[in-house]
This record gives sequence, structure tokens and C-alpha cells, in this order.
Amino acid sequence: MKYITTTKRLCCFFAATTIGVTIAIAADKAGGVTSHSQGLHGYIGFSHEQPKAKTDFHAGMGFYAAVWPLVDKPLANFQIGLPSTWILPDNSDNKNQPLAPEGTRARKWKERGPTWGSVFQTVEGGLGYWARSHFRYGPPKFSMNGTPQCYDYEVASPGWSFFYSNEALPDNRLGIAQLSNRLLIPPDALPFQGNPNGEFLGYTWMALPFTEPTTGDPPTGDQSWTCFLSAANFKGPIAYYIPETWSKIGKLFNYPFLYGRGLDARPAKMGGGAMEINTVPRFDATDSRGTTYSKLPKLQWPVDAQGRAYLVQDVTYYSKTALYDAFKAWRNGGPACSGRFNEKGAWKPKLNTRTTRYTQAGKKMIGVERTFDTRIFDGNVWGLQWFTNNLAANGLFPQYYKHAGEERIAIAATAVPAETKLHSQEFKLATPGKPYTSPTVGAWANPGPKAGPFTVKLVDGSVVIYSWYRFVDQPSFQQYNWSAEKKAKLQAFVEKLHSNWPIDRDYMAPPTRGKLISLDPALLVRPPAGLEVGYVPIVTRQSMP
Repeated sequence: MKYITTTKRLCCFFAATTIGVTIAIAADKAGGVTSHSQGLHGYIGFSHEQPKAKTDFHAGMGFYAAVWPLVDKPLANFQIGLPSTWILPDNSDNKNQPLAPEGTRARKWKERGPTWGSVFQTVEGGLGYWARSHFRYGPPKFSMNGTPQCYDYEVASPGWSFFYSNEALPDNRLGIAQLSNRLLIPPDALPFQGNPNGEFLGYTWMALPFTEPTTGDPPTGDQSWTCFLSAANFKGPIAYYIPETWSKIGKLFNYPFLYGRGLDARPAKMGGGAMEINTVPRFDATDSRGTTYSKLPKLQWPVDAQGRAYLVQDVTYYSKTALYDAFKAWRNGGPACSGRFNEKGAWKPKLNTRTTRYTQAGKKMIGVERTFDTRIFDGNVWGLQWFTNNLAANGLFPQYYKHAGEERIAIAATAVPAETKLHSQEFKLATPGKPYTSPTVGAWANPGPKAGPFTVKLVDGSVVIYSWYRFVDQPSFQQYNWSAEKKAKLQAFVEKLHSNWPIDRDYMAPPTRGKLISLDPALLVRPPAGLEVGYVPIVTRQSMP
């Protein structure tokens, strides 16, 4: 018994010594702050009921989304999309045949098999902050984006990808046709005037028949997915995806199964929307007891006195009755089409939502739902509702988290030990990126512009250089061996559109609540004398002064 007692004492001595050493080491590390990525991930979203007739309302989709500065400073390595949506070709009849050919990037994502339908082709983009954006200035921007070839590349403007390269896309990967002759579309996306605080931007994607379908190699449909904006100082279509952008994948990979399965030909599959939280930095620090804490950037939403943030309203899906039919009749010699969306072809689904699951570096985050949660408010408006608690003030995402095993628990700032030095940590600010440049040969030079270059300075501090091209002479069309007749018909129709569709007409129905946001006025331009119709401003460079 004496031996056992002595052993116990020795064990207790060594255990106490070990604990003491551990505490000493932890104390030495206290206040040692480390910087990381993967601070926050999740999809704050909404869904909706499905139409009774599944063949209807697959020709367009749009809504009004709130615009506000999610962060008060432009942060480096930060990417969060404001409310946006995704549009895919409806290939639900295909149950097991791969839509992503061998050799494409998405084909490597085995979890998307066996059809890879969710990563075959998409129209996405919208409002947001993007980690590779070159000229961040505080508020968000608006950008189009499309993935024509299983995420091998992306097309976000008439010349460039989705911030992935300073250089313009190769001639054979250009995919967007500039349509508006009054609005510049810079590669770093569209900025807004002033400091927005929850005003709304409307945007809608409509499948429109600018050209006839073809039966060539590859066969190509007639759906030109066209982006309409509704802002206080600009309304109307800005650009569209040329149908061949979607159809050429089948020929390129010698895979006839894909013929007729792209966004040029198929009805669209659209389902709700979300804020995609992608890339958020964080700081970690450990206190003297060995407990680790995390800090996120300050994320803020525009809220009213009751803690409500109204984010998306007037979600509407469209059939061909809304615009396609009248547009096609006009193109074929019928009466002029106003461009207004016909309410007979519109359907406003009932929205629904659910609590978001957040993670940090793959670990579940606990307690955010006690600060705020998603809601469907009166009027079929989707947004967020803040609750009265001590984790974060109304409109703010909880910034601090305590690491507890496999969980990250949201805590108040006052619960973070001062010794961690997290409170005083400031996240790295974004710096201007390299200029976006375009070639002086190939599609950009032949046939080339008719006037320019011209220069404007945007609110984000960048300088944009652009030139005026005849519509069918713009770079995106030059990869296609179209007949002179086809080009002449398209050119003549766009001239009619420029003559008949002003930028102060409501194409989308006005928002049911709130005010419209204004785009940066520097984006608005007027054609030079003699080029009033049938010519478009193509950005050729964007850089800092």
C-alpha cells in the first residue's frame, strides 16, 4: 500500500509538472496571432415552389436585389456574392450519360457524376465581391458570368473572363456580345454611384432569338441569353451570350451527344438564389489556457428599426410569352416590340427559406442562428431577421468564435480574452491589380473599330479605354464564319433595337418596394455623331491612372 501511495504521489507530481509546463507553453503563445483563409463558408439562400406545368416559365428569370457595402473597406482575399442565381440547361431527361467530356475540368469532380449536369453550363454572376477583382473600392459591383465548357473557362464581359486573367480571352473563347450603345461594360464589373445602403438593382436573364437556329456542325439553337438591368439611371438590355458559345462544345470534343443540350437550345433550369460565401480571411489566437479564438472581418447588412434586412424581391420567372414571341415577330418584319416584359408570360413563385449552415475550415459554426436567421417577409420578400442578443448588433455577423473540439462557437467580443490581441487585428486591404489589356491584332483589329479610343474614369479609381465598333464587327463575332446575309440581318435588327429601346423605359416591372440604385454615371456614354445606332462601345483596357 505504501508503494502504491508513493506511486500515486509521483504520478500526481509528474502530472502537475506536465500541466504546469503546458500552461507555461500556452502562456508563451498567448497573443500570437496567425492569419488564415477559410474563415467562413455557407450559402444564405432562398428557394421557391415549382410551377404546376413544368414546361412553362423556362425562358427567363429575374428579381430585384439589394445593394450595400458588405464590408466597410476593400479587403484582400475576400469573396462573397450578394444575392444571385444560377441558370442551367434543363437536361433532366438524361440520367446517366456524362455531359462533361473527358478532358474538361469539371469531369474531374467525381461527386458531380454520373451526368455532371450541374457543372456542364451555367449563367451566373450578379452582385458581389470577388477575390480576383482588380479594382475594389468598398461597395459591391455587378458582373455577368457564364461557364460554357464545364468550367474550363468563364466569360464575364465582351472581352474577358471572370477576373481570372489580365489579358482578354482568346478570340475563340469570346462569348458575350455587347448590345447596349449607352453603357460601358468594363472587365472589372459595373460599380455604383455613391455609398449604397439597401437600394435595389433589378436584373433579368431572357432567352431571345437574335438569330435563327442552324442545323450545321454543330447544330445551334436560337436562344441568346440576354441580361437586362433596371437601375435609377439605366434600364434595358446590356449584352447577350452568342448561342454558339454554348453549342460548340460538342464539336470541339467530337461528342455529338451534347448537340442540342446547351443553353442555346434547352429550356432553362433555375431554382432560387443565394449569397455564396466563398473566401473570407480570419485571424486565430490562443489564450494562456490553450483555448483558440477566431476573428472574422466586420460583415454588415442594411437593417430597419426592427432588425430586418430586405434582400430580394419580385422574383419572377418567364415563359416565351413574356418577350421571346414578340421579339421574334419583330425581327421577322412584324410590329415593333417595346421590350417590356408581358405579365401574361410572368410567374411569381412563393418563396421559402431555411436556416443556413455555416462552416469555418470545415468545422461547424454554432450560434450564428441566435443572432439572425433567414426570413420570408410580407410581400414575398426574402431577407434576414436579427434578434436581440449580445453576440452582435443588428445588421452585423458575429465576428468572434471560440474553438471547442469540432465546433466553432459564436461569442461576444467581450468574451474574447484581451491577451489574444484579436480585438486590435486589422485585415489586409486590397490593392489595385494589373491592367486589363486586349490584343491589337486578330478579332480586335479586323475589322476593327470605327471611332476611338476614348477614356473615362470610374468611381473605383480605374481608367477605362473604349472604342466604337459596328455591332457585328465587335470582337466576339469574328470567330464565326457567318454569311454576309446573316450578319446584315442581325446588324439591321440591332439598329432597330437601338432606335426603339430607350434607357429610361421599364422593361422589368418596377420594384414593389424601395428605391433603385444608380450605376456609376461614368459608365453611361453617348455614341459619336454618325454612329448613333448600330454601334457599340467595346472596352479595350482598364487600369489605374
